[in-house]
Amino acid sequence: MVQIFKDTNYNFIGKRRWAYLLSATFITIGFISIGVKGGLRYGIDFSGGTLIQVRFENAVHVDVIRNALGRIKLGESVIQEFGDPREFILRLPLVDLPSEEVTRRVQEALAAVPGLGKAEVRRVEFVGPQVGRDLQLQALYAVLWSAAGILIYIAVRFDFRGGVAAIVATFHDVLVTFSAMSLTDKEISLPVLAAFLTIIGYSVNDTIVAFDRIRENRGKGMRKGSSFAELINRAINQTLSRTVLTSLTTFLSTVVLLFFGGKVLEDFAFVLTIGVITGTFSTIYVAGAILVDWNGWVEARAQRTKKAVAKA
Repeated sequence: MVQIFKDTNYNFIGKRRWAYLLSATFITIGFISIGVKGGLRYGIDFSGGTLIQVRFENAVHVDVIRNALGRIKLGESVIQEFGDPREFILRLPLVDLPSEEVTRRVQEALAAVPGLGKAEVRRVEFVGPQVGRDLQLQALYAVLWSAAGILIYIAVRFDFRGGVAAIVATFHDVLVTFSAMSLTDKEISLPVLAAFLTIIGYSVNDTIVAFDRIRENRGKGMRKGSSFAELINRAINQTLSRTVLTSLTTFLSTVVLLFFGGKVLEDFAFVLTIGVITGTFSTIYVAGAILVDWNGWVEARAQRTKKAVAKA
């Protein structure tokens, strides 16, 4: 494996208070933004709306369709090419109009564009608010069940504290990404949910690599003469090259997708990009730091109990 960091001894654990402060500040700002805006923005899949599949006589650019739909002011639409440059899926947000009226207005808007050609509506589907709420609950269950599975796996493979630390670090990544989405006015959709689940897996994978090295170091007796914080710090430094190389290659891929993947993939790629950054940050500064502080709290409590018993 390529090593870009050799025999490093950066004091990541010693800077954990600053890391806590940075994360808490960003998450607080993000949640203030969520509160001011009345919540996160939800896409049609979660909030309801109308899906229209339309086919044109000639190939059409997405921006032409977007400009045409902008004139009827039915809200921000998601436009996706559907296997052919002449065929598209239009997702319009929930409005106080029958789906037939929405379809008619869309057809009129498209027909008014010179040179666009006849637009044939092949399919119309309506997603009601109740369906949107059901999808929100299913998304929440998906995240919670994945977190529970991760906790059980790490608790069995390492220890319970490690499982809890990994889950806290993972939810740290999710909260940071939620904050970034609110601050940049992105919306939550089914592709974004898939990106969140990807972030959870990515973040935990990085954390497990570091925890595995901690276990190896313990087995080699590296803890003799060293504090628990030094053991954790050493493991993070030893896996630093792997963490940075993996994150960098993934980051470059998501950035390319973000800037060149088009409007449909923009929010999906944005979540992955932020997730890679915060996942790397939490692997280095959060997961191990939680273990150190937890271990310190347990040892301090044991010392207090021991002194109380001795006095008695």
